[in-house]
Amino acid sequence: MAPALSVLGLFTFYPIFCGVLLAFFDFNMLRHTPEGLLVPPRFVGLENFQRLLHDRYFWTALTNSILYLLVVPVLQVLSILVAVAVNQPLRGVRFFRTALYVPVVTSVVVVGIAWKWVLRSDGLANRFLEALGIGRLAQFLGASDLLPVPWLTAPDWALFSVMFVTLWQGLGYYMILYLAGLQTIPSELEEAARLDGAGFWAVFTRITLPMLRPTLVLCTILSCISALKVFGEIYVMTGGGPQNGTLTMVFYIYNRAFEGFEMGYSSALALVLALVVGLISYVNVRWFQEGGLQGYD
Repeated sequence: MAPALSVLGLFTFYPIFCGVLLAFFDFNMLRHTPEGLLVPPRFVGLENFQRLLHDRYFWTALTNSILYLLVVPVLQVLSILVAVAVNQPLRGVRFFRTALYVPVVTSVVVVGIAWKWVLRSDGLANRFLEALGIGRLAQFLGASDLLPVPWLTAPDWALFSVMFVTLWQGLGYYMILYLAGLQTIPSELEEAARLDGAGFWAVFTRITLPMLRPTLVLCTILSCISALKVFGEIYVMTGGGPQNGTLTMVFYIYNRAFEGFEMGYSSALALVLALVVGLISYVNVRWFQEGGLQGYD
């Protein structure tokens, strides 16, 4: 185990230790002495954490990150339903599995640029709505300003538009995990339930979902972490705008660290985010341990 532990220690545990330690220091990489030397970190205790309590951008970023968690239940429900659909012995089902998984292995930069083009004011999304006659319907209803929809240019729309892109790209990943879980469920259980008169919905809710609990716990925690850590889509599609409408915690951490060069403050922000992720993961695990998705005897 020594080689793997050495790599983890060098590239994971040591940076984590340094990041936690740096959260209690004031360190700006742009500060230099008259001799041109970098000013070393200065211990400030809890000042960085006191500062973030009065930082309105921190609260905006935290609120947006928590709001981003709305994508999690939608993503999990759709992933389970799609996994059930592609688990059927249908002709061409392997093609659909592959097609649904393609976005997962596509670069987030490519995905962000493509969807930014689709969602711009004269992009495919608004053109499609016009082709459906939404514009004429809006004029009839006296809401002529409905189109073009400001998918990425209005604060009320931008965050949900980026969330849709995250949903679209992550669907195939969680579908594969649920598909693997479905294929471990003994077919005899479902067959016995059907012989007893249980319909599809009863089998699904009383046998399939409870048997998928370990996979569901894993996928829920992974998707919560991914939602709280979202960065690539934000960076490519909106840059945190408009009007900080898509400013999330990881993007704000990046902004303070690599644009403001406030390494101590950004480390404090990262530590707070790590605590939030840990708390949400703990709540998920406890909910499932205390009886979430119980089956029947």
